[in-house]
Amino acid sequence: MTNNKTTATLVWICRIAVGLLFIFSGLIKANDPLGFSYKLEEYFEVLHLTFFSNYSVLIAVTLCALEMILGFARLIGYSSVRVAWGLLLLIIFFAFLTFYSAYFKVVQTCGCFGDAIPLTPWQSFSKDLVLLLLILVLFVHRKGIQPVFAKKTGSRLFQGAVIISFGVGFMTYNFGPVIDFLPYKVGANIPDEMRIPPGAMPDEYELTYKLENKATHEKKTMTNTAYLKSGIWKDNNWEVKGDPESRLVKKGFTPKIPYLQIQDAQKNDYLNELMDNPFYSLVIVAYDLKHTNVNAIGRINALAANLHQDYNTRVVLLTATTPEDAEAFAKANHLVTELFYVDEVPLKSMVRSNPGVLLMKKGTIVDKWHYHMVPSYDALVKKYFRK
Repeated sequence: MTNNKTTATLVWICRIAVGLLFIFSGLIKANDPLGFSYKLEEYFEVLHLTFFSNYSVLIAVTLCALEMILGFARLIGYSSVRVAWGLLLLIIFFAFLTFYSAYFKVVQTCGCFGDAIPLTPWQSFSKDLVLLLLILVLFVHRKGIQPVFAKKTGSRLFQGAVIISFGVGFMTYNFGPVIDFLPYKVGANIPDEMRIPPGAMPDEYELTYKLENKATHEKKTMTNTAYLKSGIWKDNNWEVKGDPESRLVKKGFTPKIPYLQIQDAQKNDYLNELMDNPFYSLVIVAYDLKHTNVNAIGRINALAANLHQDYNTRVVLLTATTPEDAEAFAKANHLVTELFYVDEVPLKSMVRSNPGVLLMKKGTIVDKWHYHMVPSYDALVKKYFRK
């Protein structure tokens, strides 16, 4: 009897822990499914499965929904056997991805909890191993897990969970994250987020040298510390072969925005000029003009033209598209904006839509919008310009 009670208690603990963790993980990623899709594209690239990149958003929304659905189903005990299999297969899939990332050092952040809780690949793999152990306990006892609600009620709750889980992902994809965990969130001052404070420790690296003796052809491999300490560098018989290998030993301080370059077509830097502007700037972000929403660009361009005319607002478009293609796009769509060029990585972190809009002043992001949420001219003027 005691053993049965202990087992039942253990199963309930695992049930609650797995259910809540899966719901939390899925909900955090569903808050930013486009960001999760970018991470999936990295995996597809290193695994040579680039065909799936065309469906990365749909896969991201589906995986987020599956986590929430399976987590909720495990909590209420709905369809215990099928859910046990679903959890086991999903955690094996995630464990494989995180192990592959950690061992081969190909994707340095897994995206398990989105940008809210960044984890290293080894941390992510360790988390997945713990979850795997909990899920194995539930899998072994899958036939004994009893539902919390009657069959009809449980079925309705499960159906509601499916609708909500997919609905959250599609909503945030089309209107932007509910909570913005990105470095370019509203209120962030870009120069401050790029600054390294005095006394901050930089990254610490270790160099490894490959040496060969000219006379005996003996070979050695030594770290830079051992190389200097041994004094072998004084011996002319030993020479360094090839370039030294660099390895990160200790991670130092990393600013939230590690780098940002804003240039014109001639490679002239405009970062400081744009950040120092004491007046409002309307910044349109479209990292890929070939796949941007052209109708949205047209609406935003009209808004930009009115703000420039009535309030002398500086309007710029930031893109990672080539200058030739960007200028052709600007001409074809009669854009009134200045064109500047930025690497696509920071552009994807500025706003989760293509295009998106930032309102900036003195380097601070005053507001930002998905292209579905850009306010009207009158609303924007009333809130920010007519004071």
